[in-house]
Amino acid sequence: MSTVARNVMVSRRRFAVLAGVVLASAGVAAADGPTASELTAVRIPTAAGVFDAVAAGPVDGREVLLLHGFPELGIEWEHQLLALAAAGCRAVAPDQRGYSAGVRPGRVEEYQLDYPVADVFAIADALGWKRFDLAGHDWGAVVAWIAAAEHPERVRSLTAVSVPHPAAFAAALRTDPAQQSASQYMDFFRQPTPIPENKILAAGPPELAGVPAARSAEYFRRLAEPGALTAALNWYRANDFHGYERPVTVPTLFLAATNDPMVAMSGIEATADWVTGPYRLEVLSEAGHTIPEYAAKETSTHLLNHLSSTKPL
Repeated sequence: MSTVARNVMVSRRRFAVLAGVVLASAGVAAADGPTASELTAVRIPTAAGVFDAVAAGPVDGREVLLLHGFPELGIEWEHQLLALAAAGCRAVAPDQRGYSAGVRPGRVEEYQLDYPVADVFAIADALGWKRFDLAGHDWGAVVAWIAAAEHPERVRSLTAVSVPHPAAFAAALRTDPAQQSASQYMDFFRQPTPIPENKILAAGPPELAGVPAARSAEYFRRLAEPGALTAALNWYRANDFHGYERPVTVPTLFLAATNDPMVAMSGIEATADWVTGPYRLEVLSEAGHTIPEYAAKETSTHLLNHLSSTKPL
């Protein structure tokens, strides 16, 4: 077995970026030799830079893009990537702007939400995807809500996890004391660099509910790379969730949790007012904020059921 092939097998649990053959249909560099049940590390070139990603499934399968949140990486969707691949989908989970070393601009303004939303479609274009299903967790959910609202001709279906529609979330931040209390951490994150960076790095790997310690340590290691944590925190510094009062018209699944310490029920319940297409809310009992990992099997089941109810074309 070649060195690259061995690395492909390791990439099921690691985040090494592997250079390999070019997928002619997508123009994306990837490790060679994957099967539908394996994760592979891929690199996706765009005008903004090269995104690192993990992918699974046949390259001609139904296209699904999955967006991670803070402090995770694309690999947080491991269970869902493999479940989608087993169902014949082509699933790709990029490390978003700032998390990918190749797309790590230095200016705070370049983390305003319009930029990662544009990244979604730049990645899809690089993959050769005209239409695709979109899923997002945490900040990835915010990006996915906006992308689906602004470009329903490209987004076939939306699965948002943990975070409500940005208009509903902004209203909760403005009026709901429970959400204001739950979001106090954002004020800390928005302090000028390097105040929060130093405290976060000094504290060591975070304890994330439902996330194995080794996975959390890997997130921490990646964010400890030069400039990475500042880039991740710039998402908070650049955004206040206002200005995205556009309803979503595509079929939408919203997965929320009863024990989410960062999201109050007011925004979850108000999200229905911002979806005019087919909509389903599933509130998972006892799950925390890290739903794709804490409730991995349930998340995969709900996602697959949602896709099966949506025509692929």
